[in-house]
Amino acid sequence: LRRTFPIPKRHSIRDDPRCTVFQTFTQNVDHFGFSNTDIFEQRYILNKDFWTSGSPIFFYAGNEGDIDLFCQNTGFMWDIAPSFHAMVVFAEHRYYGKSLPYGNDSYSKPEYTRYLTSEQALADFVYLIEDIRRDVRGAEQSQVIVFGGSYGGMLAAYARIKYPHIFLAAHAASAPILQFSTRCEAFSQIVTNDFLRESTSCVEIVRQSWSSINRLAQSSLQTLTDLFHLCDPLNNVDELKNWLLDMYGNFAMVDYPYETSFLSDLPAYPVRVFCANVTQASFKENDDTDIVKRIVTGVNVYFNYTGTTKCFDIGSQGTPSLGDLGWGYQACTEMAMPMCSDGQNDMFEPMAWNFQNYSDDCYKQWQIRPRAEWAYIEYGGKNVSSLKSHSNIIFTNGNLDPWSSGGVLTPISDQLPSLIIDGGAHHLDLRSANVNDPPSVVKTRQTIVALIEKYLSEAVTEM
Repeated sequence: LRRTFPIPKRHSIRDDPRCTVFQTFTQNVDHFGFSNTDIFEQRYILNKDFWTSGSPIFFYAGNEGDIDLFCQNTGFMWDIAPSFHAMVVFAEHRYYGKSLPYGNDSYSKPEYTRYLTSEQALADFVYLIEDIRRDVRGAEQSQVIVFGGSYGGMLAAYARIKYPHIFLAAHAASAPILQFSTRCEAFSQIVTNDFLRESTSCVEIVRQSWSSINRLAQSSLQTLTDLFHLCDPLNNVDELKNWLLDMYGNFAMVDYPYETSFLSDLPAYPVRVFCANVTQASFKENDDTDIVKRIVTGVNVYFNYTGTTKCFDIGSQGTPSLGDLGWGYQACTEMAMPMCSDGQNDMFEPMAWNFQNYSDDCYKQWQIRPRAEWAYIEYGGKNVSSLKSHSNIIFTNGNLDPWSSGGVLTPISDQLPSLIIDGGAHHLDLRSANVNDPPSVVKTRQTIVALIEKYLSEAVTEM
């Protein structure tokens, strides 16, 4: 191993001042038409602490939220930048954070929301990179390595696919680019398996809780409001169940081996703590109130780990830094990912995937309808073979991450490696090195560094 990673004494996502120094760049609202001449200011973070002239640019493809959230949680880029003398750039995705093309009106009407697409966002990134190369002396010939996690990982892969002359290589972490055509129940089954790893009785209690919630709702929504300590009275039981569904998925996503504050303030191995809370007392058979109270103790792990939350807001999933509204729109256009559960091989109620119903809901909210096929027509990804013509994309996935259901889990070619992280949750490899990291993620990071070195070396040889 030629490179080592610093191990911080204490892991925190809120203590890096480099992630609070912002710049802005003027972007066109529409890169693909010529009649709309509107512009907006895109926010980004640029750091040259380690950079030397001609060295590479490490570029993070911002996803659905404030860019400082991802900057604070992508310590891997900061960890390895000194060894490469790299410039570090984090670009905020249009329509998220403060990069709002039409300010507070950005989501007010279809004429404005129509410019929220991955294609427009990728063009933003390219224009920003070109400006940095012009503006920063010595960066004219700097190679660009693009990083991203989750949707940002998808964008990293898409950036290399669409603009290989701009991006030398991509590290696409937890990027579910196959999710559009994978089995719709796969996500739910991975979530369930994460909980099964900790406790079968925990899973059984969660499975029974749906019927208990339904019966209590028939009797009194106020009872459920009180039991869950909700800030506002329930209008219907589906609000509560959807909130819980999202929470379980988030638990699995951020089942990290140390305390984090990414989506919420959480302990190490939060799924384990959830199950310990839910199963800590003797189980009362057929007692709906007891079952629901157990679930509430688990909810407290996710939404009240610090003990400061006075009531639960079911309109929130823990952090205001993620753009739920924007992602809701994107999921109704080109990011419509089939999700379902069968109630047998997972711990959820049976829920079929019905594209027509989904489309109708999208139209009701946004006056648009999704195109289920568009993402893989535009970028590839309907199946693994559709990606074979590309190169220099490193796909990484953790086996605890439910989004691995749509990830590239086997190497496609020597130029498209796939690295699996045993014991890894959602883009764990992008996080800072930590004393509690499993050996698998340490090895994965070492492999990624070696591959980046290889790509950079090959680029020099070809010049």
